[in-house]
Formats: sequence, structure tokens, C-alpha cells
Amino acid sequence: MSKFPSDEWVTEYSGKLNESEAYRDAGKTWEGDILFVIKPDSEDGKEDYIYLDLFHGQCRSARFIHAGEPPKTQFRYIGKMSNWKRLMNGEIDPIQGILTGKFKLEGSMMKIMRYTKAAKVMVSLTSKVTTEFQ
Repeated sequence: MSKFPSDEWVTEYSGKLNESEAYRDAGKTWEGDILFVIKPDSEDGKEDYIYLDLFHGQCRSARFIHAGEPPKTQFRYIGKMSNWKRLMNGEIDPIQGILTGKFKLEGSMMKIMRYTKAAKVMVSLTSKVTTEFQ
């Protein structure tokens, strides 16, 4: 079981992305990186980050960032830990999460809207990782 977020979780998740024919098809024309920003539910916690370099339906690299400055990315998908948990449990849709204010997206909304299927597949694959929330 992998703790979310952690190096182990990111390694397992990126493997699921690369094994997925559905993601390969949905993201086949996507080029760009994304940073998942996991904000703490309390004011005294620190943010964690998951960096994904996605290219034509494959995850070329992925890493967990606990301390330090995250890289600049084309997109940032930002939410509190409690909302990440709900997203990964299928209680929040990734696009609805943005529209309802549970998540914030920084980057081109026009581009991301062309890839809603890829976003949904990415989220569905999180449930394939045996996850323990920290």
C-alpha cells in the first residue's frame, strides 16, 4: 500500500498511466507537463507536489516533491488534501471539481477542455493504486 502523496505512490501511479491503453488513446496528442498541488487541510501544513511530464499518451517522468520549490509547468491542478481524497475515491469529477471550486486549474482552460477524457482516465487510474492517505 502506497501513502499519498509519496515517491512510492507516484512511481506506482506513473506505471499505471504507462500501462493504460485508455490513457494512451485519450492523451495521444497531448504535449505538456502538469503539477498536482496538494494543499494541507490545515493552515499549518506544507504543500506537496506531484510532477508529471506527459507526452503523447505516456508519462515520460514523474516525481514527488515534498520540500523545495516545484518546477514551472504548463498546468497546475490545485486542491486540498481532503478534496484529493474525494477525487481519488470517485466522489468528485476532475472537471466538475474545477467548476465547483474544489480544485483550481492554472494554465490554458481551452487546452485542458480538449482533453477531458484524458483527465478522467488519469483520475480513474488513481483508484488502481492501493492508497493510504497520510
